[in-house]
Amino acid sequence: MTRSRRLTAAVAAVGVLAVAAPAGAQAKASTITISGATGSAPLIALLAKKYVALKPGKVRFKLAQGGGEVGIQDAAAGRVTIGNAARDPRPSDPSGLVFYPIARDFFCFDTNPANPLPNLSLQQAQAIWTGQVRNWEDIPGSRVTGTIDLIGRTSASSLPPLVQQLLLGNKTISSLAALKPSDGLVESTVGSDKNAIGFNSGYYASQRDVHAVSFNGVACNLANAKSGQYPGIRTYYEVTRGPAQGAASAFIHWIQKSPVARRIIASIAIPLD
Repeated sequence: MTRSRRLTAAVAAVGVLAVAAPAGAQAKASTITISGATGSAPLIALLAKKYVALKPGKVRFKLAQGGGEVGIQDAAAGRVTIGNAARDPRPSDPSGLVFYPIARDFFCFDTNPANPLPNLSLQQAQAIWTGQVRNWEDIPGSRVTGTIDLIGRTSASSLPPLVQQLLLGNKTISSLAALKPSDGLVESTVGSDKNAIGFNSGYYASQRDVHAVSFNGVACNLANAKSGQYPGIRTYYEVTRGPAQGAASAFIHWIQKSPVARRIIASIAIPLD
């Protein structure tokens, strides 16, 4: 089982992960419910696990995914304490929401290891993702032949508009793409299909069962994202309905200010300055 599978098996797209307080203390513990972005789910799971260890008997978490747009709407409706968002706030978002930035992340095009595409230029990426080019034989550096299988995300995700803006020069992703509800499912689909190409948050695109493709000659990895060389960068937010209160406020403050949280973030994402 890959590191991705071990870390995210409990936070599958339709699943719920409970990070609980020690036995006997749950009646006293505050419960923080979180839903939203699948890209940031591994990071939030690590942070929640550490926070519970630091606050024994004080707090427990119920974590779900669903997509960044779902997290925002869940927070706005009061269905969860915190929504995980993977994009900047928009004027069209429900009123009264507060977006707390916690980290930055990168996202990559990824292919199957049988087709370790060395690089995509902007023009090549546009041709593939708009459906203009449909066969791997027409892509320089491809090691496979046959139809290109596009693997994208559903509208519950905030990632497709960012891919279009930052990696596709504002071109629209083709309707030929098979849409998946989570980063984990994109990873597993690409990992099992030698003709596939997808896009994923940096954590998932860095797993051994997929190959992260360089873009315009810059490798898509954490080091290049931290240095600013790689263009596909987004910010992760914790979103609350009105200013965060109580246990949620304390957790968000810890994420933003704690050196311990910063070290966790730095292991798989980019801490804020």
